[in-house]
Amino acid sequence: MRQLRGQERVITANRQTSWGLADAFVAEDEALHRARDRARELGLRSVSPGTGAALRLLAGAADAKAVAEIGTGTGVSGIYLLHGMRPDGVLTTVDPEPERQQFAREAFREAGFASNRARFIPGRALDVLPRLADGGYDLVFCDGDRLESLDCLAESLRLLRPGGLVCFEGVFADGRTVDSASQPAEVLRLRELLRAVRESQELMPTLLPVGDGLLCAVRRSRTP
Repeated sequence: MRQLRGQERVITANRQTSWGLADAFVAEDEALHRARDRARELGLRSVSPGTGAALRLLAGAADAKAVAEIGTGTGVSGIYLLHGMRPDGVLTTVDPEPERQQFAREAFREAGFASNRARFIPGRALDVLPRLADGGYDLVFCDGDRLESLDCLAESLRLLRPGGLVCFEGVFADGRTVDSASQPAEVLRLRELLRAVRESQELMPTLLPVGDGLLCAVRRSRTP
């Protein structure tokens, strides 16, 4: 990635404490706690409370009626997205593991959402996304295979309405994204994703320091 040229700042203990406060600030209910417990039992990593709250906020700010989620997990991120969406909104969530989606279905029910608020599609993201409607979504949240990030970005741009949002979770990769040491292919792909989003004339991006990094961008209604 391009050097930030003097914009780097030492990550002090105070800053780390501040980031921790962003997660601790969010109060989670029993439905979210149970969904997190299921994720841990399956060896899955859920979005942090701070990341979830950011997704909820973005869905609310967008007045989202249609959201696509790549990576259902056990429903933690989906609960946050549904809380931010319009009461008549529908979450379309994609995951290659039907068992996970069943856990998420139960989590949504425990959180009080009617069954028609979510559409579960089992399968690989790059097999499912091409079947979804062009320009039919207000927000696309990507938390799937990091090696497919650039392809998911391309599909997301097709799916989003002008003014819609795309978000990628985990772009810090536990600090490896900015580590100069040799890194695995998925980290190299994340660097490519960050560069592509930052340099795109079609997107207005930002990188939020919540959880393990949340990359967000608005699809411009017209290019500058």
